Amino acid sequence: MSAAVIDGKAFAAGLREKVAGLVPAFEAAAGRKPGLAVVIVGEDPASQVYVRSKGKATEASGMASFTHKLPAETTEEALLDLVHQLNGDASVDGILVQLPLPRHIDESRVIATIDPDKDVDGFHVVNVGRLATGLEGFVPCTPLGCLMLLEDRLGDLSGLNAVVIGRSNIVGKPMAQLLLSKSCTVTIAHSRTKDLPALCRTADILVAAVGRPEMVRGDWIKPGATVIDVGINRIDNGEGGTKLVGDVDFADAATVAGAITPVPGGVGPMTIAVLLRNTLVSAYRRAGVPLDKGSI
Repeated sequence: MSAAVIDGKAFAAGLREKVAGLVPAFEAAAGRKPGLAVVIVGEDPASQVYVRSKGKATEASGMASFTHKLPAETTEEALLDLVHQLNGDASVDGILVQLPLPRHIDESRVIATIDPDKDVDGFHVVNVGRLATGLEGFVPCTPLGCLMLLEDRLGDLSGLNAVVIGRSNIVGKPMAQLLLSKSCTVTIAHSRTKDLPALCRTADILVAAVGRPEMVRGDWIKPGATVIDVGINRIDNGEGGTKLVGDVDFADAATVAGAITPVPGGVGPMTIAVLLRNTLVSAYRRAGVPLDKGSI
């Protein structure tokens, strides 16, 4: 292996430490802790794990955590009523409704009901528009975490060719917008892209976010490129158990790339760390307390 391994776990730990360090100053100025409300509907096991992790991380940073667990049969109107209550709750700076929601609930309607200034997930169309037009708003946590890792590794990204594999609203599209805002030349690839391997070989920065285990091979990668693997896929380990792998064949890609994120331990830890960062930014902004965002 020749590629440098980008340690997202260590970077995320440092970011969480910075967030925790800024909480006391906010509490002293505002007379309260920053608050994050997480809403979960139903008993999806993966969602339960994520919500517990978010609650623990929020409290560990010194912020207030408000978890609302609703049964799967909760009506859409009841969920919207709760979101309206959280919008008006002065102790809540960030609102996160855990996805996916039960099929009888319209996810887009729920997201649209969240106050854009408390939408720390960055999914509201207002925040999507702010990102696209270069205005200040909240950016989805995973792509923002990827950008932080890239800038930490490469510094100035301007002029670099970037290819993003995946066009989801959660990762692919906002990732492309973020890279464009840093003056990269950006291409979004997807299932109908012609000769995807050849396109990937043009990339100084390659971001894989498609949800297909180890799809990206070493011969898809430009020598020396920086590879960000957003995928988290559980596959058979050949020994009766399972293992986590990304969308990139790590061992193969690492022989060609200049730097690469591992799975696990790469992008994954950044998502919750950036969620905490967004919540803190929201708290400072809503309270009118100055914050040097360069510090986080």
